[in-house]
Amino acid sequence: MDVAVIGRDPRGTMDHLAAEREGQVAESIAPGVSERPLKIGLASAYDFASRGGVQTHIRELGQQLRAWGHDVRIVAPCSDVSKVDDDGFIPMGKPFPLPSRGSVGRISVSVWLRGKIKEMLDEERFDVIHMHEPFSSYVCVGMLSQSEAVNIATFHAYPGSRVYDVGGARIAQPYFEKLHGRIAVSQPAKEFISSHFESDYEIIPNGVRIDQYQKGVEPFPHLQDGMINLLFLGRADKRKGLKYLLLAYSKLKWDWPNLRLIVMGPGNPNGECQRIMGERSLQDVMFVGGVSDEDKFRYLKTADIYCSPATGGESFGMVLVEAMAAGLPVVASEIPGYMTVVRNGIEAMTFPPKDVGALVDALGKVLEDGDLKRRLAGNALRRAEEFRWERVARRVLDYYVSCMNGVGQSRDGASLLPTP
Repeated sequence: MDVAVIGRDPRGTMDHLAAEREGQVAESIAPGVSERPLKIGLASAYDFASRGGVQTHIRELGQQLRAWGHDVRIVAPCSDVSKVDDDGFIPMGKPFPLPSRGSVGRISVSVWLRGKIKEMLDEERFDVIHMHEPFSSYVCVGMLSQSEAVNIATFHAYPGSRVYDVGGARIAQPYFEKLHGRIAVSQPAKEFISSHFESDYEIIPNGVRIDQYQKGVEPFPHLQDGMINLLFLGRADKRKGLKYLLLAYSKLKWDWPNLRLIVMGPGNPNGECQRIMGERSLQDVMFVGGVSDEDKFRYLKTADIYCSPATGGESFGMVLVEAMAAGLPVVASEIPGYMTVVRNGIEAMTFPPKDVGALVDALGKVLEDGDLKRRLAGNALRRAEEFRWERVARRVLDYYVSCMNGVGQSRDGASLLPTP
């Protein structure tokens, strides 16, 4: 659906959506799904002191569930507890880096945690344990193997962890059968995990806290200097495709000398990216590194266009949703995870992955056509509303209750029928 807006920041669309939410979202977050607050354990396979999509998903889901009165604990390996600002956080083991398909995950595989996990489960007495990527770390496996709660798992990966490539699926099968509910964040994620564990899966996407991208966010004044700000957000992983954006940027600069590329994310550019910048004299690329959430929102507010040229390995276009929530026109590669979020020419301009010429064309169209740019931004903002956490967490909570009703009762024997 096309949305007519005026200017770079589609305020008319924002105002319209705010009014629309008064009715639609208020209904979706009406209190009362179960007859009492639930005790929920959210378990992460990954280091909770590190920034990542799964960690953000768990943290923000927990915040929303707590806002509705539920008692939530987050259990995860952690390299530095001082970096975790969560009163309900339970550190479980120290992680170590494990390279996998162009990325690096920080997980714990220590089986010596089993006794500590059992003590924690006996003390907490969860109604629901919701594990994320349950077979990527011993923390989740240890909880699942000893759990007396209703066990639910969310599978984020695509194409997934190496554990499934070396017989891990066969080893994990007995633990998989202990799950009462199974969620995939997208159709590609469902197809991938189904190839290893055939079962029924509920597709529930990642969520976004839209208001924090829109309210009270100011751009960086020193970057409001007449330049066109093109933003890339992502870790310095090969699969994020930064080298293709650098190649496209070097071509676009001939026609758009006032174009500026801002690269935001932890890590340093790899040798290939450094070679491209040296050969093509791209000394003007701004690398701002990993930033706080507050500064991330400000860079998104400062940007004029957002581009994600990822080559694969993304189960869901969370970085696209963030840019869309900020009211930005998006240019993105046509990988399966991204195409579950956007449609070409409607919410984004898309191009085949690794195709530098097509990327140049897609960015050029947005740079040249102000009407297209505004239309993409307006449509993208409307689409981002579908991933608002109030909506997504409501679906997760409903799924908890459905699974608990299937099991029959809670830990204290109380019925868990939905409240009328």
